[in-house]
Amino acid sequence: MRVIPPAVKEILDKWNIRGLVILSLVFQTSLIFLAPLRKRTSKKLLAMILWTAYLLADWTANYAVAQITKNQGKEPKPDDPPKNKKLLALWAPFLLLHLGGPDTITALALEDNALWARHLFGLVSQALAGAYAVVQSMDNPLWPPIALLFITAVIKYTERTRALYTASLDKFKDQMRKPADTGPNYAKLMEEYDSRKDSNLPTDIVLIDEPDKHDRPPTLKPGPDPLNHLKIVQYGFRFFNTFKGLVVDLIFSFRERDESRDFFKELAPEDALRIIESELGFLYDSMYTKTAILHTHKGTVFRVIAFGSLLASFLVFHFRPEKSVDFHGADVVITYTLFIVGIALELSSLAMFLLSDWMFAVSSKLNDDQVKDESFIDSFLNRLLAFRKPRWTPMDSRKTMHACKGNRTREVLTTPFLLRRWSGVIYGFNFIGYCLKAKVSKINRRSEFVSEFVVSMFDYVIRIFQSLSGWIKDLESSVRTFIRRWSKKNHMIYCTVYPLYLVFFSVIPWVFRKLWGYVDRIFSVKSHIDQIRFVSSEPLTRNQWEFIFSELKRKSEFAETPERAKKVSSARGEWVLQDSKLEEVERLMRYVANVDYDQSLLLWHIATELCFQEEEDKEVENGSGKSCDDREFSKIISDYMMYLLIMQPKLMSEVAGIGTIRFRDTLDEAKRFFKGRHFKNLRDMKRGSKMVLEVSNDIEPMHVKGDRSKSVLFDASMLAKELKRLDGSSSSASHGDGKWRVLSKVWVELLSYAASHCKATEQVAQLSRGGELLNFVWLLMAHFGLADQFQINKGDARAKLVVGE
Repeated sequence: MRVIPPAVKEILDKWNIRGLVILSLVFQTSLIFLAPLRKRTSKKLLAMILWTAYLLADWTANYAVAQITKNQGKEPKPDDPPKNKKLLALWAPFLLLHLGGPDTITALALEDNALWARHLFGLVSQALAGAYAVVQSMDNPLWPPIALLFITAVIKYTERTRALYTASLDKFKDQMRKPADTGPNYAKLMEEYDSRKDSNLPTDIVLIDEPDKHDRPPTLKPGPDPLNHLKIVQYGFRFFNTFKGLVVDLIFSFRERDESRDFFKELAPEDALRIIESELGFLYDSMYTKTAILHTHKGTVFRVIAFGSLLASFLVFHFRPEKSVDFHGADVVITYTLFIVGIALELSSLAMFLLSDWMFAVSSKLNDDQVKDESFIDSFLNRLLAFRKPRWTPMDSRKTMHACKGNRTREVLTTPFLLRRWSGVIYGFNFIGYCLKAKVSKINRRSEFVSEFVVSMFDYVIRIFQSLSGWIKDLESSVRTFIRRWSKKNHMIYCTVYPLYLVFFSVIPWVFRKLWGYVDRIFSVKSHIDQIRFVSSEPLTRNQWEFIFSELKRKSEFAETPERAKKVSSARGEWVLQDSKLEEVERLMRYVANVDYDQSLLLWHIATELCFQEEEDKEVENGSGKSCDDREFSKIISDYMMYLLIMQPKLMSEVAGIGTIRFRDTLDEAKRFFKGRHFKNLRDMKRGSKMVLEVSNDIEPMHVKGDRSKSVLFDASMLAKELKRLDGSSSSASHGDGKWRVLSKVWVELLSYAASHCKATEQVAQLSRGGELLNFVWLLMAHFGLADQFQINKGDARAKLVVGE
C-alpha cells in the first residue's frame, strides 16, 4: 500500500533539495531585515516570526546539506543532464554560508551565546559534510567556485561562532578583567624598613593618597551648548566601554564614578536620554549581533576576503560555458538566485555596517574642545545621524482622555519606527481595570488605529466566548437540577437518562477543562491573552524623563560614598517622605517601611488608581500644570510598575517576592467585593473605585482578617484616604507637596529601586524585546553613582619610606 501517490513522490524527490535551498535563502533574507526591528518594538507577532525563522534556518540548511550528500551517491536518472549533480555540490557551501547567519542576529536570546561550543562543533561537522559532498564528485569541473565559496562560508560561520563566544557572559567578563593588582610591594618595603631600624636610623612609613577628586580637573566636560548628534554617539560609545562591566557585575573605582557623575550632572536631560539610548544600542549590538567583531581590524579584513571570494565565485560560474547543456535549467536559475541574492544581502550588510552607530563612533575621534571647529568628516557624519534623533511631538492636553482643563501642552516621543533605537513606549497594567475587565483609556493617545482595532475585535470575540460559556454553564446547571429531580421520581430515568447525562454533560466537559488546564500551564495561553487585552501603552513624554532625571540627579548629591550611595539607591519611598518634611510622614511611612517591596508596589498602585479615578471627571481648572503633570506621571508609572511585577516576572524576579500570591489574593477579594455589590460586569472603573473608598476603615483589615490572606485591597484604600488629606493640610501647602507631588516622587523611588536591584542579565535580555524605561533608569543610576558596583572608594595609596632625623 502506497501512502504517497507516485506522482507526488516523484515531485518531492525532484524538488526536495531545490525547495530546501530556496527556503533556507528565504529564512536568511527575512532574518537580515527583520532582526534589527526587534530592538525597536516588543510586538509578539514579530517575536514569533523571528523565533520561527531563527530555529528553522539552521534546521533547513543542515537537512539540505544531508540531502545533497545523500544525492551525490545515487546513480543519475536517464533524463538528467550529464553534470547536474556537480552543480548540486556547489549548493553545499551556500548552505554552510547560510549557517553562518546574517550580521544582524547571532543570538535569539542571551542564553544562546553560552552555546558557542555547539556552534563550533557545527562549523566543523558541516564543513566536513560539505567537503564530503564535493569529494563524492572529485572530477567536478565547478571546483574553483566551490573552493571560493567554501572560503566565504567558513569565514561567515567562524564570525558567528566568534560572536557567540565573545558575548557569552563568562568570556565577556574575562575580556574586561584588568591585570591583577597586587598593590605596593609590602614584603620589600618591610625588609627595607627593618634594615633601617636595625641601623638605628629614624625611619617612618608615610602613605601618600591619590589626589582627591576636587583636586583633579574633570576629564569630560559637555560644555554649555547642547551636544551634537555625533558627540552623543561618541560619548555613548565611551561610556559603553566603561560601564558594560555592569552586565557581569564588575566593580568600578571612584575615578570612573566621578567622571561619569560630574559629566551627567552638567548634561541636559534630553542629551542624557540620547547618550543612554546609544549605550544600550551598543550593548545590544555586542550581545546579539556580529557588530562588535566586525568593527575590528581582523573582522574587517576577513569580511573583505569573504565578499571578494563570493564575488569571484559568481564570476567564475557566470563565465563558464555550456551551463544550459551540462545542467538542468531550473538548477541554473536557482544557482544564479543564490549568487545574486547572496551578493545583494552582503551589500545590504555592508550598508548597515557603514551606517551603524558603531561605525560613526570609531570613525572619528571624540573632540572635547568646544571651541575647535569640527572637520568636514565630522560634519558629514553629524548630518547623517540627524535622521536618527528623537522626535518630540507637542500634544494639546485638552485632546487627551484624562487631561486637566486649561491650555497645557506636552511633548510626546514619536520617533519614526525605522529610525528608533528603542520602542519609546511605557507599558501599563491596571489592577482595577483587570478586575472589572475594563479597558483603560490612554492619557497620551497616538494614531495606532490598526492595532487598537485588532485588539478591540479580539477583546470583543473573547467577551462573546465568555458570555457563551457562561450561558452554557447556566444551562447545564439547570438541566442537571431538572434531571436529578426527575430521576428521583422515576427509576427508569435514573437507570437510562441520568447515566447518559453524566457522561455527555459532566464527564466530557470535565475532560475538556482538564485538557485546557494542561495546555494553559504549558503554553501560558491565558497570560498571553491577558497581555493582549489588558496591557496598555503610553509614549514617553519629555516632562516624564526630565522629572526622573532631576530626581535621580538630586539624590546623587547625597551619594558621596559607596555606603551612602547604597542607602540612597535602596530607598523605596521612605527617603522621599522624610525629605518632604510633612506632618503626615509617620502615617505614610508605614506603607513603605517594614513592608515587602511587592506589597508596597501593590498598595501604592491601588491607592494611586483610587485617587486618580476620584478626580477623573472633576474640573481642575485651578490646578497648576505641574500638579496635572504629577497626576499623569503617577498614573503612568504606577501602571508601569504593576506591568513589570505581573507581566514581566523574570525581569522583577530579584524584587518580586510573593508578588504573584499577593496579587492573586487581592484580586480574589476585589472580585468578591464587586460581585457582592452586583458590580461584576459593569466595567466602570470610576464607580468601582468609589465603592472601595466608601468602605469604612475604622478598624484595620489586619485586625479583622489576620495575616493568612495577603490581600491589600482595603489597606490601599486606607493609604488613598491618607493621601487625600495631604491636599488640605497646612504643611503640604507650605512645602508645595500635595498628594500628586508626593506620589510622583514615591513612584520614582520605587522605580529606581527596581532598576538597581534587578539582574543585569535580565536588563540586557529586555533590549532584544524593544527595551524598557527600566533599562534607562538602571543605566542613569549607574552614571550618577547610585549603584552597588562602585566599591573602590580609595585608590592605590603609595607608601613612601622616610628616613630622617
